[in-house]
Amino acid sequence: MTKEEYKAAFDEEDAVGWLSIDKKLEEIYGDTEPRHYAPPLHYAAGGEDPIDGSSIYDSEKQSFHRHIISYGMSELYYDLEKIEEPFSKWGFEFTFRIRPFEGDKEDPLWVIQMMNNLAKYVYSSGKWFEPYHFIPANGPIRLDTDTDIVGLAFVLDPELGVIQTPNGEVSFLQMVGLTSKETERLLASPKIADVERLINEMRETNPLLITDLTRKS
Repeated sequence: MTKEEYKAAFDEEDAVGWLSIDKKLEEIYGDTEPRHYAPPLHYAAGGEDPIDGSSIYDSEKQSFHRHIISYGMSELYYDLEKIEEPFSKWGFEFTFRIRPFEGDKEDPLWVIQMMNNLAKYVYSSGKWFEPYHFIPANGPIRLDTDTDIVGLAFVLDPELGVIQTPNGEVSFLQMVGLTSKETERLLASPKIADVERLINEMRETNPLLITDLTRKS
């Protein structure tokens, strides 16, 4: 898309990237309205949230779970200077699929804050995530529990994948919860191929890679 085509298709009030994300989500969820959360959240602790918002869908695929998608790691708004860039800002948005947990009486807003914490790391360090990266969480990913999920791997979201937007390419990076044993395994052998091998093992029984906080090593 040229600058002239961009100016003809959009005006400065258009959330160009946001609309592209919504269009992809409509392919999966049709006219289902998500529950959208804008900052600040009551989970936020200090500083501004770098993510502009997050949507939560209820999915019945594979097994009932919440599907959470961020808005803010990619370029969401009209920006004529970005149309020649191959990637939209950081080039990805976070997603997460989680089986309802008994401690979450309502939507798991702690997941959105976890996304914000990771976003703060990206913005402050200039380092970004790609498929088959992983990180230890140095404790339970949901702090007020004794869950054995203490690490995260990143994969392309099985349904959302990669999209091309007028502001550049956006990958939907799904965070996958890892048990202590899985995290230790990757810390001992942290190559991309080793992460991919573990994820492929998980896919055999969990194709959508839904995180379950009750899962044990």
